[in-house]
Amino acid sequence: MTANEETVAFAEVETPVGPFVLAVTETGLVASGWGSRALVAGRLDLAEVHDADRTAFAVAELNAYFAGELKRFETPIDWRLMSGSRLRVLRALHGIPYGSAVTYGELATLSGSSVPARGIGSIMGSNPIPIVVPCHRVVAAGNGLGGFSGGEGVETKRWLLTHEGYLQPTLLDL
Repeated sequence: MTANEETVAFAEVETPVGPFVLAVTETGLVASGWGSRALVAGRLDLAEVHDADRTAFAVAELNAYFAGELKRFETPIDWRLMSGSRLRVLRALHGIPYGSAVTYGELATLSGSSVPARGIGSIMGSNPIPIVVPCHRVVAAGNGLGGFSGGEGVETKRWLLTHEGYLQPTLLDL
């Protein structure tokens, strides 16, 4: 590894919605997701380092989020896996506050992109940084949840939105 070569450090966190992996570069959180580190690492072409100090802040924030103590992530984001309209949409999404949601069409408008609502759904499905860039906060028009590809699918989205207070718990959640 050369002195200028960028690296990535990984952390795995147990959450109420399953094991969650964080990938952090020198710049910030570059990828995250459910499942194995190998699945998240497959999106990156960076040398891996073991650096618990680098991942500590993101891990602490994720744990605080799931404990109900954090409503706004301050973890720096490394946006390198996104560009063009996808980047504009995901940056707009990053600003959607805890406990609220927007429709696919509203996010298209907020982003200032020419991406139609259906295209917004595709961008949500390929979001490399779920939870911190909160694709679970994008819902279908008419109060439908829409899709979700993370964790256990729509049930994970339902759990996250209930956790944030956007949805009311059902008898099944009690």
